[in-house]
Amino acid sequence: MTEQLRAMPAVAARFSLDGRRALVTGASGTLGARFAEVLADAGAAVTLAARRSGPMEALAARITERGGRASVAMLDLADPASVPQAFDASEAAMGGPVDIVVNNSGIATPGLLLEQHDADWARLMAVNLDGARRVAAEAARRLVAGGASGAIVNVASILGLRQGAGVAAYATSKAALVQLTKQQALEWARHGIRVNALCPGYIETDLNRDFFASEAGRAQVRRIPMRRLGQPADLDGALLLLASDAGSFITGTALVADGGHLVSPL
Repeated sequence: MTEQLRAMPAVAARFSLDGRRALVTGASGTLGARFAEVLADAGAAVTLAARRSGPMEALAARITERGGRASVAMLDLADPASVPQAFDASEAAMGGPVDIVVNNSGIATPGLLLEQHDADWARLMAVNLDGARRVAAEAARRLVAGGASGAIVNVASILGLRQGAGVAAYATSKAALVQLTKQQALEWARHGIRVNALCPGYIETDLNRDFFASEAGRAQVRRIPMRRLGQPADLDGALLLLASDAGSFITGTALVADGGHLVSPL
């Protein structure tokens, strides 16, 4: 036991992100903001990237007040030119290249397949899949050019691993993102770049809080084996594992954090 206790500081150190530079997309939303704060608290200098500057500026101020480092970069994943511009802004603000990426941006357009409009489908894929691909590729190109290693976390969903009623477009985009993650991991492992997918279950956010407070929402929560809704903090450990040296031999995986939802009976 004594030897185990002595080893604990070394284990904890592997989760440290001191000296790392991270970029979090969708940082103006509930999950993106949480991811950014967790990375900053672990020691990373974090660039917040999204379309809405107000929430990001407020978040950057909170991180700075706690002794962390944070910058803001405008990013619109529907605009391909916006991606390299965000990385340029991050490098200028943080003094070096990004070596951790959290691809968190995503949108949802609920609807049945026979009612899905082409424009809605294309817009969702442009953000959830094409946008994530561009961000990851931009990070990888810069890391390879600089001979540096890195970690990319693509935020998918359990809906990328299982079906759900009325969410075909979203589920398809997340399933494709999981497969893209594996392909990226295969091609970039030789460069020291790890790529993994984080697949949350039902997590309470500002956008879904009212629904999960309704009877229909409570009925869905009852189907989760843990019988509770996930909180953003429930993803902290998984994120740090995939982003830090603690996960240095993990790549190409889809890590599920869902309270047992995927193992619930059909």
